[in-house]
Amino acid sequence: MSVVRTVAELEAIYGESSEASRIKVSHRLTEGYRRLVEASPVVALATCGPEGLDCSPRGDPGQVISIRDDRTMLLPDRRGNNRIDSLRNIVRDSRVALLFLIPGSNSTLRVNGTAEISVEPALLASLAMEGKPPRSVIVITVGEIYFQCARALMRARLWEQEAWPDASGLPTPGALMRELKQDFDGRAYDREWPERAKNSLW
Repeated sequence: MSVVRTVAELEAIYGESSEASRIKVSHRLTEGYRRLVEASPVVALATCGPEGLDCSPRGDPGQVISIRDDRTMLLPDRRGNNRIDSLRNIVRDSRVALLFLIPGSNSTLRVNGTAEISVEPALLASLAMEGKPPRSVIVITVGEIYFQCARALMRARLWEQEAWPDASGLPTPGALMRELKQDFDGRAYDREWPERAKNSLW
């Protein structure tokens, strides 16, 4: 197996990036990039810490992240599995990366920057959903922002329903956990989960 081990070897294989790949990078939210952020209901948040890396999906109706100014974005930490892997990482290593998806658009948006966690009461209250504030807010400072080439989503045909796999045959969360813990009642978990999730979104 031939393994690439140096940047020089990579550059010999791939050559130079195009001018378009370089000029699309901004260090602040331009008007166009602001509009893409505002159109995105879901973002993947990547963090790093002493134990390794973490990537977590975040979603809200309409707009997943609020914009404070052209360098600052606010991501409320809604209810989840309470592992707080991303938050544990941020308090020890502030570097973050985000990937925004916009339904119907093959363009994605990438942000690299730093983050801190705020529990300021007024900020939490301002981001409440159905009267329930988040327990914390991830305050993100933009280092660089740019749109990503659309080819990956075009190849995946992500927004074309006729190209979607049949999800009915996939293992359920309960079945996955039963594989890991034989005495886990996966059927009961799957049966109760939809109602529990509906009543605990926020």
